Amino acid sequence: MFSFFDSHSSIKFGANMALFYMERMPLNMALKEQQFAAKSQVIIEKMNVQIKEYRKQNKLNFYKVAQMGTAFKWALKDAGYDDDYVNNLTQWFVVKVKS
Repeated sequence: MFSFFDSHSSIKFGANMALFYMERMPLNMALKEQQFAAKSQVIIEKMNVQIKEYRKQNKLNFYKVAQMGTAFKWALKDAGYDDDYVNNLTQWFVVKVKS
């Protein structure tokens, strides 16, 4: 029963995924819209592979997914990324984790 609420691994994974994104798409990177879209698509594809691997190795429930999404979102927000972009990216992240 207590494993249901043990979200340490999920929180760490969410924060690591945010760090993975931030390392590859820093705020100070000056890209045109088309370049940004292409680069972010490559990063998102790599993140998707890592998410699939994590899901295979870990049993997730709604609480762990929520904790993971929150860690991901706040790491990006605290780093200064645009709120709307962070919300959209977090929504994508949570959907991928749940599916």
